[in-house]
Amino acid sequence: MPITEFHDASPSSQSSNSGSIFSILSRRRDQVHSTAHGAAETEAEVFQRHVADRFHDLAAADSGSLLSIPWLRSLLDAFLCCQEEFKAIVFNNTASLSRPPIDRHVADYFERSVRALDVCNAIRDGVEQIRQWKKQLEIVLCALDKQRSIGEGQFRRAKKALIDLAIGMLEDKQSNATFAQRNRSFGRQQRSLGHFRSLSWSVSRSWSAAKQLQAIGNNLLPPRPNEANGLTLAVFTMNFVLLFVMWALVAAIPCQDRGLQAQFNVPKQFLWAGSILSLHERIVEESKRRDRRNVCGLLREIEEIEKCTRHLNELVDSAEFPLSEEREREVRQMVERVRNVCEGLKRVLDPLECQVREVFHRIVRSRTQGLDSVGRGD
Repeated sequence: MPITEFHDASPSSQSSNSGSIFSILSRRRDQVHSTAHGAAETEAEVFQRHVADRFHDLAAADSGSLLSIPWLRSLLDAFLCCQEEFKAIVFNNTASLSRPPIDRHVADYFERSVRALDVCNAIRDGVEQIRQWKKQLEIVLCALDKQRSIGEGQFRRAKKALIDLAIGMLEDKQSNATFAQRNRSFGRQQRSLGHFRSLSWSVSRSWSAAKQLQAIGNNLLPPRPNEANGLTLAVFTMNFVLLFVMWALVAAIPCQDRGLQAQFNVPKQFLWAGSILSLHERIVEESKRRDRRNVCGLLREIEEIEKCTRHLNELVDSAEFPLSEEREREVRQMVERVRNVCEGLKRVLDPLECQVREVFHRIVRSRTQGLDSVGRGD
């Protein structure tokens, strides 16, 4: 059988075969690109569902639990989970990170995350402030607790601790600067972290929580329709989670120049928007309560400290010696309430501080790794 029966060596035949090969390769490239794009879309959709689920659970808290330390710890847990999932999305889509407009969106997120570090430092100072108030309550306990008879000397000692506590809380309400001079930080990171820089390693005396929140939320707008894809939507979602978590921490914990004026503009078609906007509305309404206006923090535990202090002061001021049985019984009941407050704070303050510390370090690591991913994409 002649070889020519197996091979058509004409130019037109070669051109046709070459065109078929290029067509197949082109289709394969389109399929690979489509698969990668589809994976990003799927990742982003799953991410938004997970964010929605986490904040739905947080929004289900009753009024007594909202803004308590256990609730704040659940909020920080949700943030850490979102942060890890978002970091995985960035890592899985390294090749797309250097393309506009996603490069700008990712860069904006990392700049906002730097500002969140100072908020974490300020919140840590606020936790320390609450710890100092607890020590004053413990002095009251030492003065009035487990005494066979409560005399004027014990009342004078308790009164002094209550005055110191009231002054400390009043100063914090007026200036929000009691701990601004401490210049604390979660620790200097090694310079080998490369891309990382902080606006400041500690909270300076001129630092403002309100202005920092404003900077985090500045120009935080949903992607334009022609820019919207899986990655840009994931970045916008993480930006909004970051803003809300930092805002809620500032609302709850004493810190310098607190302010709740941050804008939350988000279309309700996002799966998670309803829960976050509902939480925002509830916290703002809490701040407008007559007895909660101009307080140093909306934390439930702070409210309990204020109530104990107020009631104890009333008892101490109206005490006449020797104490009647009824008045002594009231004092001991109040002391028991103070003991419960102190024991509750002892259980939750250290874990809360550790969790805020973990948020700080996780933001640092995620930012460093994310910028490295962008560099690899370039």
